[in-house]
Amino acid sequence: MTEPEFDPPVSYRPRPALLNELAARVHVENLRWWRDPATGLPVDRNVPEQLALMHSEISEALEAFRKNLNDTHLHHRDGFTVELADLIIRVLDTAGAYGLDLDGAFWEKLAYNAQRHDHTDAARIGAHGKKF
Repeated sequence: MTEPEFDPPVSYRPRPALLNELAARVHVENLRWWRDPATGLPVDRNVPEQLALMHSEISEALEAFRKNLNDTHLHHRDGFTVELADLIIRVLDTAGAYGLDLDGAFWEKLAYNAQRHDHTDAARIGAHGKKF
C-alpha cells in the first residue's frame, strides 16, 4: 500500500541549499583524506568505509555521553557534542564527495515523517508501536 500524497506545511518547505553548500565546503576541506599522502593520487574511499567511519563517531559520542567526558582535543567542550560534530563533518564530507542532494532529501524526509501514521501518538502507544 502506498502512502497518500500530501502538501507539506510551510514549515517543511525547502530552504536555501545550506546542507549542500556545507557538504561542498567540508569536502574541499577534507580532500586530503581522499588522496594518498605519499603520492597525492586519489584513493578509492567507498561507501561502506564512509558509513563505518560515521558509525565510529556515533560510538564515540555514546561513550563520551556515557562517561560524561570532555573532548580530548577541545578540552573546553564536552565529548558528546564534539563527536556529534565529527559525525556531521563525516556525513557532509561523504555527501560532498558523491554529490548527494542532502537538502532535498532532508526536507522531503522531514515532511514525510510529519504525516506518517506510525509516528502518531496513537500508533506509538499501540501494541507494536514505536516506543522511541
